[in-house]
Amino acid sequence: MVTVYGIPSCGTVKKARAHLDANGVEHTFVDFRATPPSREQVDRWVAAFGAKAMRNTSGGSFRALGPEKDGWSDERWAEAFTADPMLVRRPVIERDGLPVVVGYRDPDEALGTIRA
Repeated sequence: MVTVYGIPSCGTVKKARAHLDANGVEHTFVDFRATPPSREQVDRWVAAFGAKAMRNTSGGSFRALGPEKDGWSDERWAEAFTADPMLVRRPVIERDGLPVVVGYRDPDEALGTIRA
C-alpha cells in the first residue's frame, strides 16, 4: 500500500499523484491539514531522510522561523515538523508504512523507488 502525505493544493503533490495514477500505482492520500502527522511518523521520516531533506524551504512557515533555525538539531526539526506540517517538504510517500520518498523532483526515479 502506498500513502501520499501532503496538502491537496500543493503543485508537487498534484504532480506526484497524477504520475502515480498514470502509472497505475494505487495510493491513499492524507491531507496534512486535516490529519497532521504524529511525532512517531515524523521521527521515522527524519530517520529515513534527515531533517535537512525534509525542510520545505520555500514555504512561509520556514521563512517565518528565525535565524536560529540554522543551528537546529534533527530532534528540534522533528518537533517543528510535528507542530507545523507546512514545514515538511511535500509529498512524503510511504510504501507499506515505510518512508520511501520526500519531495518529487524526478518522477521516474521516485516511481522506481516506490515500486522497488
